[in-house]
Amino acid sequence: MKNQTSYDIVRKPVITEKSMEAMGDKKYTFLVNPKANKSQIKRAVEEIFGVDVKSVATMRSEGKLKRMGMHLGRRANTKKAIVTLTEDSKSIEFFEEI
Repeated sequence: MKNQTSYDIVRKPVITEKSMEAMGDKKYTFLVNPKANKSQIKRAVEEIFGVDVKSVATMRSEGKLKRMGMHLGRRANTKKAIVTLTEDSKSIEFFEEI
């Protein structure tokens, strides 16, 4: 993964009821580049939001098989990262506004 910026690694936040409840425990969920590893995700979140990351948990999900008439296709595979911040770290301001 050469020449990738932090914004290429962290694609967008995941905003669901479950992820919003986890924000109380300083856990934030993001869709990330499927080729990124945990250390790259940690570095990218720290650089973008200016916070201290305690741990990163990742999960992959395979794209669903979709059909349009006779033609079969597949949605893109995705990777989600749940980032836990340290106790003394500030919260991510982007999620405060939601």
